[in-house]
Amino acid sequence: MEGTQMSPEEMEQRRNMVLQMCVCPSCPSWVECGEKGGYCFPTIGKSGCITEEKGCTCPGCPATAKMGLKHTYFCTKGSEMEQSSA
Repeated sequence: MEGTQMSPEEMEQRRNMVLQMCVCPSCPSWVECGEKGGYCFPTIGKSGCITEEKGCTCPGCPATAKMGLKHTYFCTKGSEMEQSSA
């Protein structure tokens, strides 16, 4: 998904889809600071608040499955593309 070119409208639709499916607030690593989650989405990126990895719900997230993502801890390590190029 991240390597394909999408229009700004398609990107916004995909971002909204990710946020609707997001399970980040139920994660043990979650820190309440006004963020909405969706850290797996490249235009959202890492959390500005979460610094400690206390467990990860990414593998069970519907957004992770829908987008075919393989990595975890998007909140601290960045998007699939960021982690794949590291």
